[in-house]
Amino acid sequence: MPVVNRIADYAEEMTAWRRHLHRHPELRFDCQNTAAFIAERLRAFGVDEIHEGIATSGLVAIIEGQGEGPTIGLRADMDALPIEELTGADHASTVPGRMHACGHDGHVTMLLGAARYLAETRRFAGRVALLFQPAEEDGGGGEVMVREGVMDRFGISQVYGIHNAPNVPLGRFVTAPGPLMAAVDTATVRVIGKGGHGATPHETVDPVVAIVGMVSALQTIISRNLYTLDDLVLSVTQIHTGSASNIIPEDGWFCATIRTFTPEVRDLVRRRFHEIVEGHAAAYGVRVEIDYELGYPPTVNDPAKAGFAAEVAAEIAGEAGVEANANREMGSEDFAYMLEARPGAYLFLGTGPGAGLHHPAYDFNDAASPLGASFFARLVERAQPLEA
Repeated sequence: MPVVNRIADYAEEMTAWRRHLHRHPELRFDCQNTAAFIAERLRAFGVDEIHEGIATSGLVAIIEGQGEGPTIGLRADMDALPIEELTGADHASTVPGRMHACGHDGHVTMLLGAARYLAETRRFAGRVALLFQPAEEDGGGGEVMVREGVMDRFGISQVYGIHNAPNVPLGRFVTAPGPLMAAVDTATVRVIGKGGHGATPHETVDPVVAIVGMVSALQTIISRNLYTLDDLVLSVTQIHTGSASNIIPEDGWFCATIRTFTPEVRDLVRRRFHEIVEGHAAAYGVRVEIDYELGYPPTVNDPAKAGFAAEVAAEIAGEAGVEANANREMGSEDFAYMLEARPGAYLFLGTGPGAGLHHPAYDFNDAASPLGASFFARLVERAQPLEA
C-alpha cells in the first residue's frame, strides 16, 4: 500500500509511541499523562502552538502551512476502558483494571505520525488543528471540546476522524455519506411493588411479573410503531430483582440501550417507552421511576466531505480498498458533536483479524498506524493545496 515514504521511515517509532500509550491507559477526562506524552512529542516535532487543558486534559496543536488558507481539524480520542487486559503482550497495560481495548492508543499514534510529517514538510496552505480528545468512551469529551469553543477559537472549517476496525482487512477504509453511526440513549426503570412470601402472591404486588411484561411489550415499538424501513435497536440489557426462591421482592429495575438515526424516530421511541412502562405500571399496580437519558447524537457525515475523504483514502488503499457507501452502524461515537458543529467525515480503517473492540484480548495492529497517518497527511495536502 502506498504509505507516504517519510511516514514509513518512522513506523518503528510510531509503534514505540503506541505501545507506551498502551502500557499506561487513562480513563474519561483523567488523561493528563497521556496528554503530557502527546505534548512532548508535538514539541519535538516543532508544531507552532500547543493549547492544553481543554475539556480538562485534551489539547489542540496548530501547524502553520505556507500562505493563507482555512484551518482543517483532525481528531483523535485518547481515553481507555475499565477492562482487565488479557492479551499477554509484552506491552500490556500496567494499570490493573484498565486497558486500551478500543484502540484509542492507535488513534493518537496515527495523528502523531501525521503531525510529525506535516510539521516537517508543510506542503499545504492555511493551518491544521490537531484535536486530541479525552472521554470518548464515557463523558462526551467531544461535546465538551465543542462547548468550550474549539471550532470557533481555532477557526476550524472542516473536521475529520478515524476509528480502527478489527476484522476488516488491514488498510481497508470504510465510510458513507450521511448517517454513519447511531444516536445512543439509555433508559433505566425502577419498578416498586409490595414484597412478601412466594407462597402468598395474592398478598403482594409483584414487581417481577410487571418487569417481564414491560420488557416484552417494549419490543412492540419496533414491530408495531416504527415504519419498517427505519432503523432502531432497543435492547434491554439488564434486569435486577429478587434475593431468594421463596421471596417476592419489593422492587426491581431494568435498563435498555436505544439506538436511532433520526430525531423523529428518537422522539417516537422516547414517547412510546414512557407510555408502555407507565401503562403497564397501572395495569400491574406497581409504581415506576423512569430515567431516560439522551446520549450521543448520530454521527452524520457531510456527503461531499465523505466523498472527498474516500478519494483521499483511495490514494492510500487503492480504489478496491475503499468502501465509500457502507451500511451504517448501530454503534455510537461522540465525534458526532464535532460533525454537528462543522462539516466533515468519519471513517473506519481496517486493522485485520483479531479480537473485537472492547474485548479484553483486543490489541491495536501497529501496521495500521502508518496507513492512518498517511491518510491524514494526504487529506490535508489535498484539502488545502499550495498554489502552483
